[in-house]
Amino acid sequence: MKWILNGLALLALMVTTAVVTFSVTLYAMGGNSENPAAVKIEEIRRYLDVFFIDDYDEAAVLEAAEAAMGDAAAEAMLEATGDEWSHYVSAADYQSAYERSENAYVGIGVTIENETSQGFTVREVAPGGPADLGGVLPGDVLVAVEGKPVLELGKEGTVDCVVGEAGTEVTVTFLRGGETLELTLTRASIVTTVASLEMVDGVGLITIKNFERHAAEQALAAIESALAQDASALIFDVRNDPGGYADEMVAILDRLLPEGILFQSRDYAGREEEERSDAVCVDLPMAVLVNGESYSAAEFFAAALQEYGAAQIVGEQTYGKGNFQYEFPLSDGSAVWLSAGKYYTPNGVSLAGVGITPDIVVELDDEQFYKLYFDQLPLEEDDQIQAALEAVWESP
Repeated sequence: MKWILNGLALLALMVTTAVVTFSVTLYAMGGNSENPAAVKIEEIRRYLDVFFIDDYDEAAVLEAAEAAMGDAAAEAMLEATGDEWSHYVSAADYQSAYERSENAYVGIGVTIENETSQGFTVREVAPGGPADLGGVLPGDVLVAVEGKPVLELGKEGTVDCVVGEAGTEVTVTFLRGGETLELTLTRASIVTTVASLEMVDGVGLITIKNFERHAAEQALAAIESALAQDASALIFDVRNDPGGYADEMVAILDRLLPEGILFQSRDYAGREEEERSDAVCVDLPMAVLVNGESYSAAEFFAAALQEYGAAQIVGEQTYGKGNFQYEFPLSDGSAVWLSAGKYYTPNGVSLAGVGITPDIVVELDDEQFYKLYFDQLPLEEDDQIQAALEAVWESP
């Protein structure tokens, strides 16, 4: 089902990455060549030589670079390492990648799905964003931007037309039933909602979509809101969560778990670090929902709660990501993310290639998975949520 992940385009440019990221800023290490392509290849080669955590075939990496040109050469070099987590971002895409990791962007605040015969269907509308204030609803179909048909622009072209500087205007045209809606909206800075609370029969169901910036702030607010409403238990839904920043994950775990180790890592130089919590914790029955699309920080979040015996894990085996990435800027404004270390659970366990085995295994069929991914699976039809509710209700 992983192909579904490529079926969405986000006008707000806020797709998240499947990594626990430790960003570093270093100066490019290229030589004095006047050939920009050669400089970039040399920069990447040196970064790999110094910081890459695993073994790789240097000759194969250089051969891959020589067989391609431009951005494709950089992409080929990282692919040749055999590491699925290391990746390249072009200079043209770097700002968008940065905005995605910050869970903030400038746009109109809508998420679109795959194209239909008329345009792109609106999947989500950001609360309080320009589109929301303009009356756009999920299910509307975006058909034109500045009078240009989106089917001619394509997804990337549509995104390019919609985004811009805060305070500037863009005219967008939607279809709703048989009615055409033409709106002139003012682009604005929008913080994405990535953690939300729903009270279900006295249980706080907290969905965390990713662990990028603002995740801890929003998740902690959701936890406190649930406690203020006298929640009898907490369920955390990190299904289809691609991960994010380690410090965001640790901040949430610190609120939930007693004093002890929360997370461990070892970098390319052999340096080891431990993240620890204080004694203040939540004393309620808890469960965590996971699936095969739970990656990285989502997995280590669930693993910590499982190892402490603080929560039951419900759902399906997670993916199993074991490396973390550093960001390395290149001299032309592009960047590479390289696997520069490994991380471990509180008990020192690597999840690489293994993932987490749920305490309560509940699988969704393809139809349920599809509905879940598009936020269209009702609670009463969600077998995993129902199993988690039973688990926390039965907890002493």
